[in-house]
Amino acid sequence: MDELDLIRDRAEAVGFAPAEHLTPARERLLAAARGERPHRSRRLFWAAGASIGLAAAITAVVALAPAEQVGIGPGVAHADPVKVLTEAASTALKEPAKPPRPDQFLYVKTEYAIPPDREVWLSVDGTRDSLIGSAKEGGCRNGKAPMYGTNDPRAEGTLQDCAPKSVYRTDLPTTADAMLAYLYEKEADRNGRATYIGKAIYTLAYEQVLQPASYAALFEAAAKVPGLTALDHVTDGAGRPGVGIRFPVPPGSSPKAQPIVLVFDATTYQFLGTEDSAVMVKTYVDEVGQRP
Repeated sequence: MDELDLIRDRAEAVGFAPAEHLTPARERLLAAARGERPHRSRRLFWAAGASIGLAAAITAVVALAPAEQVGIGPGVAHADPVKVLTEAASTALKEPAKPPRPDQFLYVKTEYAIPPDREVWLSVDGTRDSLIGSAKEGGCRNGKAPMYGTNDPRAEGTLQDCAPKSVYRTDLPTTADAMLAYLYEKEADRNGRATYIGKAIYTLAYEQVLQPASYAALFEAAAKVPGLTALDHVTDGAGRPGVGIRFPVPPGSSPKAQPIVLVFDATTYQFLGTEDSAVMVKTYVDEVGQRP
């Protein structure tokens, strides 16, 4: 058996490692063979590497990654979902704590795996007219909000009763247990139907702004939901790679029901979106239509 046969047989048995794992593994292997420290320049690595058995190098690299890491599409991650969500909470806690001005707007741009994409300008304190895509939404002032986009032209601009809703949430719990209780109460569900909790978590993390302590508590609460699974090789709606946290479909659901998968950056653990959506921009602007 020549070296190429050895490589082919070994690859079929074990599966190739992801590309990002190959270079560091080669460097460690070849540095060890030279008796040198591993962090060498790429140019020096290739100059010395010609004298090392290529089949041995590739065989060792292949063996570093289990076959289940290599498959195409989402696979079960080695990362513990609790660990991922705990790290996401730590990242959230580092978000800037400076509150927006009441007269500002929250601007969010979302890309979807299936267009069209979405842009919104939401009144921070809920008293000014917002814009959701091309649809105008009346702000609530003095208990009244104008109606827009009605089917009856006579109702356009008429006032209806309302209560202002702020997108900057200062009313939410700041501990994991209290946040989880809030989520279950919000969903009127205390039986652990995780998919609904996953959607509630997404709603709060998406087009609303939480104080850092509440934002962290949101992901800490998520870590307490039973039945979670961490997934490798997932992408958000814009194709950005990350690690996914899958909230299972509750027993007895329709066969067509799909679990929600929240996607986090695999390095920073920043919340990115879902497999179908991607939060590309989320910031404050001073007026409707303004983009950062």
